[in-house]
Order: sequence, then C-alpha cells, then structure tokens
Amino acid sequence: MTYPEHLLPKIARVHCMDATDPPIIAVMGRIDEPRGSQTHQHDSGQLLGLLAGLLTVRTSFGTWVIPTTRAVWIPPNHPHAAFSHGPFYGWAVYVRPDQCGGLPDTPRAIEVTGLLREAVLRAAEWDLDQPDRRQTSVVNVVLDEISASDADTFLLPMPGDARLRRIATALVDNPADERTLDEWAAWANTAPRTVSRRFVEETGLTFTAWRQRARLLRAVELLAAGAPVNTVALDLGYDNASAFIALFRRTFNTTPGRYFAS
Repeated sequence: MTYPEHLLPKIARVHCMDATDPPIIAVMGRIDEPRGSQTHQHDSGQLLGLLAGLLTVRTSFGTWVIPTTRAVWIPPNHPHAAFSHGPFYGWAVYVRPDQCGGLPDTPRAIEVTGLLREAVLRAAEWDLDQPDRRQTSVVNVVLDEISASDADTFLLPMPGDARLRRIATALVDNPADERTLDEWAAWANTAPRTVSRRFVEETGLTFTAWRQRARLLRAVELLAAGAPVNTVALDLGYDNASAFIALFRRTFNTTPGRYFAS
C-alpha cells in the first residue's frame, strides 16, 4: 500500500517502535480509492478506525466489518489484514510494545467513544517527539479507552479445526454458496454431525447462524460499495429484499438505508 507523503515519516517508524519513539503514533488520512493490505504483523499494537467509509479487518480470531462507530484493536505480533470499501477517511494508532501490557491480548472490535475519537484526532497532529505533559494526558486517555473497552460481540469467528476452517474460508469467499451442511461435510471429508457439533464448540454459533452472519457481513460490504438492496439480497441467496431487510433490522436494529446514513 502507498501512503500520502506527509504520513511517510510516521509510517517508517510504526512497525519497529522502540524506547526512542513516543508511546503512541497516530496517523490519519483520506484515500479516494479502495485500499487493502496483505496479512501481516508488527511489534506494535494497532487500533484501526474510520471517520468516513467502511473497513473489513480479518484476523485468525475472526472478521469484523466496521463502520465509523467502531474500531478494531490488534495486539502486537498478531497477523491481520484490512480492506476498505470505496473511498474512506481513516485513522490508526500504533502503540509501542512496552505500553501494551495492560491492553487486551486478543483482537477485538470496540466502540469509538467521543472521548477516544477526539484524543486520536489530537494525537494525529503530533510529530515523533516524546510527548510533553499535556500530550501525555492524551496518550493516557487513548490507552485507557482501549483497556476499558468492551469487546463487540458481532464478529465472524473462525473455527480452529482444519476441516471446518476450510469450509469457513470457502464461505467467506462466497457467502452465497447454497450447499447444505451435508454437502459441505462431504466436500471437507468429514461427517455432518462433526461439522454441526464442532462449529458450535469452536465458534459459539451453529453452522446455519455462522453462514447467516457471513452473508450479513458481506451484505454490509456490498451496500457500502453502492449495490442496491434488491441486488444484494438476491445475490446472497435471500428469497426477497423484504426478508433480507427484516434480518438486517433484527441484527443491527436499523434498516440498511439508515445504517449507512448514520
């Protein structure tokens, strides 16, 4: 991925932060085309968020599709990849490894409070010097907000069993695939009962609920890219747009139109 020129000095430091760097490095920028990163990891912790647009973040724990009201925390040395959907205005906070001890040790999506957002915007204005007294207060706000945050439960958890992960990966790539549980089990060379039982044990969701969530997350991505509701519903295997809208409302407590308007 290429970055705007003014961010390059910070980007050069964020993947190899040490004691000579400030406790956090915040960057912010607007990109007018979709961007994505390959799976990678770094010594620093990272909090990814948006001021406008939509972002998908994938980790070995699961996948999140996040609007502007959420951010994703990635602990140090945890493999992850991120993809935007259309133009976006985003931010990231990189946390020096020695500052991550009190922060969550697994990836999670968190609510972006007004306090966290304003602290990040302020930190994004700084250079790479060590923080003064007032800046240290802002740093502490950012770290406290990450530490005290509750994990967002609406993610797409990935199973650990190799056979189930093969099925899950195929469905992430094509959520509209209509194969039954029995057909997926045969494809993965395992028993349907094993797939059914292990999906619940390893993801907390039944196979049917997991596939439904995969479809909803892909629907959010497609809607963010401007696809009509009717097209999204039919392409993802729903009988009609009304059934899709009803499920979307039950899940997100709003309609697709209002979700993106907010």
